[in-house]
Amino acid sequence: MQPVPAFDAPEVRPRPDRRRIRHALRPLLALALVGVGLTAAPAAGTAAPDVAPAALNPYQRGPNPTVSSIEATRGPFAIAQTTIAASSVSGFRGGTVYYPTSTAEGTFGAVAISPGYTATQSSVAWLGPRLASQGFVVVTIDTLSRYDQPASRGTQLLAALDHLTTASSVRARIDRNRLAVMGHSMGGGGSLSAANTRPSLQAAIPLTGWHTVKNWSSVRVPTLVVGAENDSVAPVSSHSEPFYTSLPATLDKAYLELNAAGHSAPTSTNVTVAKYSISWLKRFVDDDTRYEQFLCPAPRGTAIQEYRDTCPHS
Repeated sequence: MQPVPAFDAPEVRPRPDRRRIRHALRPLLALALVGVGLTAAPAAGTAAPDVAPAALNPYQRGPNPTVSSIEATRGPFAIAQTTIAASSVSGFRGGTVYYPTSTAEGTFGAVAISPGYTATQSSVAWLGPRLASQGFVVVTIDTLSRYDQPASRGTQLLAALDHLTTASSVRARIDRNRLAVMGHSMGGGGSLSAANTRPSLQAAIPLTGWHTVKNWSSVRVPTLVVGAENDSVAPVSSHSEPFYTSLPATLDKAYLELNAAGHSAPTSTNVTVAKYSISWLKRFVDDDTRYEQFLCPAPRGTAIQEYRDTCPHS
């Protein structure tokens, strides 16, 4: 595999081992609950708490999820948006930021999304409010040129995240240790390049991705590869499937193939793309195991042609 160009990233604090911390806290919390007599089951007719104790996961945001909540057009967070002018940044060509208006629950993870070859951010714009309303800061970007290749789009995704976390008007809302990348087509290939370049990312989601590089065995970022059965631009047999199989077997990874769908399926409202993208981002950016139920065991349905995974475990 040709090496992906390095990118000078700002210093990022080491990521804590959240799973180890959570498992260490569970017995302590149980002992504390026993001490105050709270381990008994709720009385008949009493509703269970809507949100698990924050001590178990300080990154958890929003109420307990349901199939309806991850399929909904909007999530529980009210959102706003702001524009990043191309003239105000370098490294990418500006974009649109979607973000939750309330910070009552703390900071949020952030996601940068790139369009594909010859496309603008409008082709992935539907994902902005959809993801932001679930509790993320999202930037959909325009690339320096509509003809930029995947590796360049990957560098631009990282530049957009760096701008979000250090210079944007919403930087105080973001936890800079909880970042992710997504993209369509060459933007999807770009998300793989970005993940390869910056292993501190928490998640990557290439959507019907296109890249000349097929071997991503050095990626260490949890990755959801989305392909489309009838994709003639980036056929799954030569793009999404090799991407997925080349990722390390020890990595949290999944391959979702959209049934009877084409290359442009992720560029307009798509419930399947949304629900599993939300679940993946929640699970790995927010370390929120409440969303694991939608990923493991492997989901099935008429919208899914094939699903493979290593099944993320708590």
